[in-house]
Amino acid sequence: MVKEAGMDFKHKEVINITDAKRLGFVQDVCADLESGRITSIIVPGNRRMISMFNKEDDIVISWDKIRCIGEDIILVEM
Repeated sequence: MVKEAGMDFKHKEVINITDAKRLGFVQDVCADLESGRITSIIVPGNRRMISMFNKEDDIVISWDKIRCIGEDIILVEM
């Protein structure tokens, strides 16, 4: 797997292979600015309209939890 920050992760669905649960779609990525490598991806958590701007529910998935990156889907093991 290539770990370059230029990869397009947005609009890919994230699925946990441990329980086959759909976690959502990638909202953002975090990268190490020195190396240019992605360190984690962020999937928005379950929010209601009232707490729409609350980021506490976001799911941060570290790079070592990513098992496979496909054209439309990212498989993670959490």
